[in-house]
Amino acid sequence: MSSAAEPVKVNILDREYQFACPESEREALKEAARQLDESMREIKESGRLMSLERIALQAALNYCDETLKLRRNQAARSDVIDSKIRMLADQLDQALADSPEPHPF
Repeated sequence: MSSAAEPVKVNILDREYQFACPESEREALKEAARQLDESMREIKESGRLMSLERIALQAALNYCDETLKLRRNQAARSDVIDSKIRMLADQLDQALADSPEPHPF
């Protein structure tokens, strides 16, 4: 398989766009384009925005907001997991310290 970027055509709001993309990322690009097309169509059908540029900006802002929320949630989950690991390690250390038997480690 070649990792060279080759042209990939996608349709967004009935317009064709071409992007250079490695073969290994083509399906992800096509899926992203399908999701973007769906999001932009929903925004357009709401009737609030009419110009393609404003529809695209609204879709981009929506995706950025979603990405930021996901990052914050991931960071919070990581903090909780790290805290639980530290708590379990402390409990294990305490249990080993309280045990009268010698341990091989």
